[in-house]
Amino acid sequence: MCIGIPMQVVDCMSDTFATCQDNGVNKTINMQLVGAQITGTWVLVFIDAAREVISASKAKEIDAALTAVSLAAIGGQEDKIQQLFGDLIDREPINPFLNKE
Repeated sequence: MCIGIPMQVVDCMSDTFATCQDNGVNKTINMQLVGAQITGTWVLVFIDAAREVISASKAKEIDAALTAVSLAAIGGQEDKIQQLFGDLIDREPINPFLNKE
């Protein structure tokens, strides 16, 4: 399984590569699939290649989900995990198979 990491473009090196940042760590990312992007753009990165341009809010959601997975792996962090998904607390789950519109 491949997990996409949200990263923000901090420097456009060329049409093919950009320096992108994830939680303060800079990496050179291949931008061929999404094209050159301006500084500040968020991209979803898989194996050092940007695969999709995403919004800042989507990047935040993905980052929260990845943090929750890390906390779940540690164990005993349920209260911290719930804080990451405050919008889901006290909400009934939606069954996509029953709620087709």
